[in-house]
Amino acid sequence: MEFLLILFFFALSAGTIGKIKGSSFFLWFLIGFCLPFLGTLAAFVSRHERDVTLRRCPECTHPQPLQNQICTRCGADLDFPDEFGEPEPAHRQERLFEP
Repeated sequence: MEFLLILFFFALSAGTIGKIKGSSFFLWFLIGFCLPFLGTLAAFVSRHERDVTLRRCPECTHPQPLQNQICTRCGADLDFPDEFGEPEPAHRQERLFEP
């Protein structure tokens, strides 16, 4: 019984960290439940899903993450762009870290 309680709290911590980073709570909850310490550690070191660079599909104009090679809406093949969008201004980046 104690082991299930420990598994639950590891799963809860992995799910919460995953949700904060913009991913699925339920997915990270399951990972944290199956791999107690490693699941929480993996959720902690995973990337933020909200910080990905987006581009528009030339076929349907749906925004897609830069790492996608195929549009998830229409299935069009996406070429890697030669030029990236302009980075955000420094003052906006500083505001993200203010309390």
